[in-house]
Amino acid sequence: MLPDKDGPSNMGGGTQGTDGREDPSVTLFREYLRLKTVHPQPDYDAALGFLDRIASELGLPMKKVEVCPGRVVAIMTWVGTNPALRSILLNSHTDVVPVYSEHWKYDAFAAVKDAEGNIYARGTQDMKSVTIQYIEAIRRLKAEGKKFARTIHLMFVPDEEVGGHKGMETFIKHPEFKQLNIGFALDEGLANPGEAYTVFYGERSPWWITVHCPGSPGHGSRFVENTAAEKLRKIINSFLDFREKEKHRLDISECFTLGDVTTVNMTMVNGGVAYNVIPAEMDVSFDMRIPPTVNLQEFEEQIKRWCQEAGEGITYKFAQKHMDQNTTSTEDTDPWWNTFSSTCKSMNMTLTKEIFPAATDSRFIRAVGLPAIGFSPMNHTPILLHDHNEHLNEQVFLRGIQVYERLVPALASVPALLGEA
Repeated sequence: MLPDKDGPSNMGGGTQGTDGREDPSVTLFREYLRLKTVHPQPDYDAALGFLDRIASELGLPMKKVEVCPGRVVAIMTWVGTNPALRSILLNSHTDVVPVYSEHWKYDAFAAVKDAEGNIYARGTQDMKSVTIQYIEAIRRLKAEGKKFARTIHLMFVPDEEVGGHKGMETFIKHPEFKQLNIGFALDEGLANPGEAYTVFYGERSPWWITVHCPGSPGHGSRFVENTAAEKLRKIINSFLDFREKEKHRLDISECFTLGDVTTVNMTMVNGGVAYNVIPAEMDVSFDMRIPPTVNLQEFEEQIKRWCQEAGEGITYKFAQKHMDQNTTSTEDTDPWWNTFSSTCKSMNMTLTKEIFPAATDSRFIRAVGLPAIGFSPMNHTPILLHDHNEHLNEQVFLRGIQVYERLVPALASVPALLGEA
């Protein structure tokens, strides 16, 4: 474990025990944050070594499944008293996104804690906090001698931040995933700046598309007809005009959140070889996130029309095209949701239900027909995932452990459902 690295004015802002020491759960959280599981070269070996140690401390077996070369899914299992019942999955990912160091107040991998108890590091919100909250809740429950009917799996997956293709998307096809016998899953959510906690029951479908525009080449001094750039301009206009319409829908609505509209953002443009050569081809790429209320087949037909209207020979291809639009029930009659929501209510927590605006590994879990809720117990916290100076206050972090101490037993004690032993 690295020595603590606190901000220069860290006097009295942190949570201290009676002997002046930091809460051990916070110390463990900060240790995990210092592991550089950051793309493009995440140190997954360091994370697995950390998790091996944790599994030993908890007295839980940990299985490792290499789903792709160098990409390992780790699973700790607390077997229930009735393992025939479907299990509870506590899912988290080990990787984090890159940082722009010059924009950070502190080293993004030092886990500095300031005088107010704010811990600065990449992954504080997305989602190393939830990982440690799961672990510490299980540690406390085991220390109390608790036992539950349903088996509980803690799963740690790689590569969520780069689409999950070599992580969860591949793992759900493995026989080891089916053997987990999952009945209900918890995964990551988002912070909420207000009093409420946000829970996510579905996600927008991520489509990453590149449109290829061929055209007539020529010398840069001429008015060449039918150029790639002219077609590219029409494509860009079509996509961005649609973007403006969706943004307007969000702006004027009193009930829509970002997850209820389609976002479109132009992210890459490629083409050209020299200033004085008109290129024979140009490409433009877009990141689109489409809510479950949109008919995906009709949406793709609209893209085809934009391409046809822009000129001859235009084609497109997808780098990612998620077609599943499953959502998890949030009806009070659903036993999983009823247990989750009523337990939160018993803790005086206000829940706000939304469609997740981006993408998480939950979409792969829902795609195979399993219920999954995205939830990170972080209220009174600005949303800073993937942002500069990502941080989380230690009091919010510690409160989250208490939340899972109540949620996990409740979910693992849901009585046998129809079709279960």
